[in-house]
Amino acid sequence: MILGVPTESFPGERRVALVPAVIPNLTKAGLEVVIETGAGMGAGYPDANYIAKGAKTVAGRAEVFKTADVIVQVLCAGSNDKTGDADISLLRHGQTLIGFLRPLGSLPSLQAIAAAGVTAFSVELVPRITRAQNMDVLSSMATICGYKAVLLAADTLPRIFPMLTTAAGTITPARIFVIGAGVAGLQAIATARRLGAVASAYDLRPAVKEQVLSLGGRFVELPLETKDAEDASGYAKAQDDTFYQRQRELLGRVVAESDVVITAAVVPGRKPPILITREMAMKMAPGSVIVDLASEQGGNCELTRSGEVIVAEGVTVIGTINLASKVPYHASQMYARNVSAFLLHLFKDGKLQLNPDDAVTAATLVTRDGEIVNKLVREFFKLPVSAAAT
Repeated sequence: MILGVPTESFPGERRVALVPAVIPNLTKAGLEVVIETGAGMGAGYPDANYIAKGAKTVAGRAEVFKTADVIVQVLCAGSNDKTGDADISLLRHGQTLIGFLRPLGSLPSLQAIAAAGVTAFSVELVPRITRAQNMDVLSSMATICGYKAVLLAADTLPRIFPMLTTAAGTITPARIFVIGAGVAGLQAIATARRLGAVASAYDLRPAVKEQVLSLGGRFVELPLETKDAEDASGYAKAQDDTFYQRQRELLGRVVAESDVVITAAVVPGRKPPILITREMAMKMAPGSVIVDLASEQGGNCELTRSGEVIVAEGVTVIGTINLASKVPYHASQMYARNVSAFLLHLFKDGKLQLNPDDAVTAATLVTRDGEIVNKLVREFFKLPVSAAAT
């Protein structure tokens, strides 16, 4: 069984799906790895390192797709909405595709992958269960994003983060407010605290309060009813418009008093809620910074422009997307470890084992035998019931 790793084609993407360190374990499992020449260079992994670990390099994207039985990518067609669909013509019947597919995003891309006869797995659908923790690519990439968001804010803010006692007197620490204390939000809190800032956070899930406090942050509590705020996987559930309106009213004062606000509230398959209105942002002091980690899906701030950095009346709103790619070495390392664990789970003795009763397989398998078989995806797009749906 041959695994193929092409160069990522999304504009500005510097990650690579597999790094040299994971190749020996894959080889022991009967999997041969071929990688497109130069695929790892953007992340700091030269071809020589892959060859030293037993991989083969091939020149040209088409040659990788032609040679491999399994294509492993970071951003596959679907999640790569710029250049990803060009890869669909390179796929062949019976091939396996593994990577980010954004399965609740582009139905035409999924249908095209299915029509190509490809067995496709979406890594963002790995369930949050104990035995799949080492495959959790979403948490890995969110960790990188939370870290990088704070560095972007620190670089943009016209004041320093830590408290300093100097010959010129005492400089007070910056005040960082994180809205959405998931993996990215918690990493943002931890990073802000390491840089010496005062960090506080809000999340509609009361259960995360203890995690925020354990990182040295202050948890902002609002008088809102949040009993049904978390789904079975631990993700925040979407609320109604009345809830969000009241939430914005109560958050306004905290936002206005903050030097930096980092928003990280994303609900899978839905447009992110607006947590910061234009009016709220305009009450922040000139020079303040908002980093919107939900910008790619539409944003948590009313002023956010996806992929852009704007300044509105002195407040900088950072809508930069794909932050994980800004730290490509470790983002690739973490992704590769997760994906190699996923591969070793799926492939036994060099052969793909499709066990419909396995929770990981059932949750991540999106296309097979020419159709979309994932139950969650079919329900989301309101597709007819399929006998093959998992």
